[in-house]
Amino acid sequence: MNERIENTAGEEHAGLRLDVFLAEVIEDASRSFMKKLIKDGLAKVNQHVCTKPSRALIPGDHVEVEIPPPPPATPEPEDLPLNILYEDAELVIVNKASGVVVHPAPGHYTGTLVNAILHHCPDFQCTGGDLSRPGIVHRLDRDTSGVMVIAKTQRAFTVLAEQAAAHTFDRRYLALVRGEFKEQRGRICASIGRSLADPSRMAVTGVSAREAITNFEVLERFTVASLVALQLETGRTHQIRVHLRFAGRPVLGDPVYGVTDFANWPIPPETRAALESLHGQALHAELLGITHPVTGERLRFSAPPPEDFQHALYALRAIQG
Repeated sequence: MNERIENTAGEEHAGLRLDVFLAEVIEDASRSFMKKLIKDGLAKVNQHVCTKPSRALIPGDHVEVEIPPPPPATPEPEDLPLNILYEDAELVIVNKASGVVVHPAPGHYTGTLVNAILHHCPDFQCTGGDLSRPGIVHRLDRDTSGVMVIAKTQRAFTVLAEQAAAHTFDRRYLALVRGEFKEQRGRICASIGRSLADPSRMAVTGVSAREAITNFEVLERFTVASLVALQLETGRTHQIRVHLRFAGRPVLGDPVYGVTDFANWPIPPETRAALESLHGQALHAELLGITHPVTGERLRFSAPPPEDFQHALYALRAIQG
């Protein structure tokens, strides 16, 4: 059952954003967590639901928020759909669907990939040092689909984590982006850190920025958009999405860093409808290559983009004649 917390804005809170106010008045609450609760419709101002984290408060505003219960100490197994590409005693390779959170986190305590893996693998060992994300050596954003590896044993976790840290995974992504790169292929080198304007986002040359390198290759051009392949040399949070925005080629369907408004695009109505039907960013982890943690064999796995991505791609191809 959710816990309801109420507070009233004082003179010192005049003009303060709703998410900042809640993060200040609720102990141990982060602004990003409060922002999510607000967007999920769990906050009220003066008894009216408010879904705008940026809503400026005035003294006397009565604010309520419902806090979901904390997650269990360890994730519970859940019978959820899994698209398994490969599995043995040491690891499992999955094609993660868009919209699926990888591991439990504030606001997403159930329904995650980890919950599904625990149900599917009764022999799963509690691998890694974080009980909330057993077996997870790398991750994909919630709305990014594609190939992932999960370690089923501590031995596999240790070896795969070392590979991930050394960037020896082969990782290739596909993305639909706005406009066309002039170059056929290139390299985006721009450090990434927390945004000064919004700490819940990442940005180029942000706070405590770290080196980030993304290689791209243009596969198809559609004048208004392009299909590009991307390979990472580093693994920063939201790296591809931030780098493509920085390069002036944001990802289609990305509600944070990309493009979601296609109303003024010079495209046929059916193409516009396909782009508007994207379920989050058109970004897909198409290929993953790893060295097996026990046998030493080099393994490569691939999966096609999800249906909404492919539908948008077909629609863009159609306008080329």
